[in-house]
Amino acid sequence: MSDLSSFPITKRWPAKHPDRLQLYSFPTPNGVKVSIALEETGLPYEAHAVNITKNESWTPEFLSLNPNGKIPAIIDPNGPGGKAFGLFESGAILVYLAEKTGKLMPADPIRRLETIQWVFFQMGGLGPIFGQVGFFNKFAGKEIEDKRPLKRYADESKRLLGVLDARLDGREWIMDGDYTIADISMLGWVRNLIGFYEARDLVDYDSLKHVPGWLDRGLARPAVQRGLNIPPRG
Repeated sequence: MSDLSSFPITKRWPAKHPDRLQLYSFPTPNGVKVSIALEETGLPYEAHAVNITKNESWTPEFLSLNPNGKIPAIIDPNGPGGKAFGLFESGAILVYLAEKTGKLMPADPIRRLETIQWVFFQMGGLGPIFGQVGFFNKFAGKEIEDKRPLKRYADESKRLLGVLDARLDGREWIMDGDYTIADISMLGWVRNLIGFYEARDLVDYDSLKHVPGWLDRGLARPAVQRGLNIPPRG
């Protein structure tokens, strides 16, 4: 049996199956990237709900694994060299899981790098900008009388969606016929933008030619449907 006692986070969220990968997350667009990837790969794991609505990601135990205080994070008891190690940042975790399992990433070196570049596109642009739209359109920011911030982020969201739409022209997935971590990184964010963030009309989503079909194909995958609700909100 694996010993994870050196990781303080396990004191607050004990591992019932310490031989499995431990996921510390919440069903947000960033969180579900990893649960979807785990469901797609079939890698055994144990999910722990870190309730961000109760600031649990800012507890000392969670910060011991991710000093940035953001979900998701993982501990893999069977990491490189057979050693247990922790990892945070959803994009880094996606790359790690793809390389660990040999799934969700093209084997060709050039296509591998192209896949990673699209993950970085999500991490550096699509996710942060969509999140700002959510803040200014649905949450506390909507009370701000000056609507220029909302317009700025909505316009940038339109631009980013246009980049994604152009990429998907003639392609089933971002990497042509290969469903990869690039798709997984973005599915939850686009879903949230037009659903939970209530910004469908704001970003002219229905004017897009290729993104809606791509999103529908992704959301129809059984592993995606499962991953979107892991861990349960409780």
